[in-house]
Amino acid sequence: MTIKSKKDTGKLTLTLTGRLDTSTAPNLEETLKESYDGVTELVFDLEKLEYISSAGLRALLSAQKTMNKQGSMKVINVGEEIMEIFEITGFTEILTIE
Repeated sequence: MTIKSKKDTGKLTLTLTGRLDTSTAPNLEETLKESYDGVTELVFDLEKLEYISSAGLRALLSAQKTMNKQGSMKVINVGEEIMEIFEITGFTEILTIE
Protein backbone atom coordinates (compact mmCIF):
# COMPACT_ATOMS: atom_id res chain seq x y z
CA MET A 1 0.00 0.00 0.00
CA THR A 2 1.14 3.52 -0.68
CA ILE A 3 0.07 6.57 1.31
CA LYS A 4 0.08 9.97 -0.35
CA SER A 5 -0.15 12.75 2.21
CA LYS A 6 -1.20 16.35 1.55
CA LYS A 7 -1.36 18.86 4.39
CA ASP A 8 -2.90 22.30 3.97
CA THR A 9 -3.63 24.64 6.90
CA GLY A 10 -5.20 22.20 9.35
CA LYS A 11 -6.49 19.84 6.67
CA LEU A 12 -4.74 16.53 6.05
CA THR A 13 -5.71 14.39 3.07
CA LEU A 14 -4.40 10.84 2.90
CA THR A 15 -4.81 8.99 -0.39
CA LEU A 16 -4.48 5.23 0.06
CA THR A 17 -3.58 2.95 -2.85
CA GLY A 18 -3.50 -0.85 -2.76
CA ARG A 19 -4.36 -3.05 0.22
CA LEU A 20 -4.91 -1.88 3.79
CA ASP A 21 -4.33 -5.05 5.79
CA THR A 22 -2.35 -6.52 8.68
CA SER A 23 0.99 -5.83 7.04
CA THR A 24 0.22 -2.24 5.92
CA ALA A 25 -2.04 -0.91 8.72
CA PRO A 26 0.97 -0.17 11.00
CA ASN A 27 2.38 2.12 8.26
CA LEU A 28 -0.88 4.06 8.21
CA GLU A 29 -0.99 4.27 12.01
CA GLU A 30 2.59 5.58 12.09
CA THR A 31 1.85 8.17 9.39
CA LEU A 32 -1.19 9.34 11.36
CA LYS A 33 0.76 9.62 14.64
CA GLU A 34 3.34 11.80 12.93
CA SER A 35 0.69 13.96 11.23
CA TYR A 36 -2.08 14.63 13.79
CA ASP A 37 -0.48 17.77 15.24
CA GLY A 38 -2.50 20.81 14.20
CA VAL A 39 -4.95 18.81 12.06
CA THR A 40 -8.60 19.78 12.45
CA GLU A 41 -9.88 18.04 9.31
CA LEU A 42 -8.74 14.59 8.22
CA VAL A 43 -9.79 13.20 4.83
CA PHE A 44 -9.17 9.66 3.62
CA ASP A 45 -9.39 9.29 -0.17
CA LEU A 46 -10.00 5.60 -0.84
CA GLU A 47 -10.56 5.75 -4.59
CA LYS A 48 -7.57 3.49 -5.27
CA LEU A 49 -7.93 1.24 -2.21
CA GLU A 50 -8.49 -2.34 -3.39
CA TYR A 51 -8.96 -4.15 -0.07
CA ILE A 52 -9.37 -3.44 3.63
CA SER A 53 -9.01 -5.99 6.44
CA SER A 54 -10.01 -5.82 10.09
CA ALA A 55 -6.60 -4.28 10.86
CA GLY A 56 -7.35 -1.53 8.34
CA LEU A 57 -10.80 -0.97 9.84
CA ARG A 58 -9.20 -0.71 13.28
CA ALA A 59 -6.77 1.95 11.98
CA LEU A 60 -9.69 3.99 10.58
CA LEU A 61 -11.63 3.62 13.84
CA SER A 62 -8.61 4.81 15.83
CA ALA A 63 -8.24 7.81 13.53
CA GLN A 64 -11.95 8.62 13.96
CA LYS A 65 -11.62 8.51 17.77
CA THR A 66 -8.65 10.88 17.65
CA MET A 67 -10.39 13.28 15.27
CA ASN A 68 -13.55 13.29 17.41
CA LYS A 69 -11.40 15.10 20.02
CA GLN A 70 -9.70 17.60 17.70
CA GLY A 71 -11.85 18.10 14.63
CA SER A 72 -13.57 16.10 11.91
CA MET A 73 -12.85 13.15 9.66
CA LYS A 74 -14.42 12.00 6.43
CA VAL A 75 -13.87 9.24 3.92
CA ILE A 76 -14.29 10.03 0.22
CA ASN A 77 -14.30 8.16 -3.10
CA VAL A 78 -15.15 4.78 -1.58
CA GLY A 79 -15.34 1.98 -4.13
CA GLU A 80 -18.14 -0.56 -4.22
CA GLU A 81 -16.19 -3.42 -2.58
CA ILE A 82 -14.86 -1.28 0.26
CA MET A 83 -18.32 0.24 0.80
CA GLU A 84 -19.77 -3.25 1.12
CA ILE A 85 -17.25 -4.02 3.87
CA PHE A 86 -18.15 -0.75 5.62
CA GLU A 87 -21.85 -1.66 5.42
CA ILE A 88 -21.38 -5.22 6.71
CA THR A 89 -19.23 -4.08 9.64
CA GLY A 90 -21.44 -1.12 10.56
CA PHE A 91 -18.75 1.42 9.72
CA THR A 92 -21.28 3.38 7.65
CA GLU A 93 -22.79 4.35 11.02
CA ILE A 94 -19.40 5.37 12.49
CA LEU A 95 -17.66 7.15 9.61
CA THR A 96 -18.67 10.17 7.57
CA ILE A 97 -18.61 8.81 4.02
CA GLU A 98 -19.06 11.04 0.99
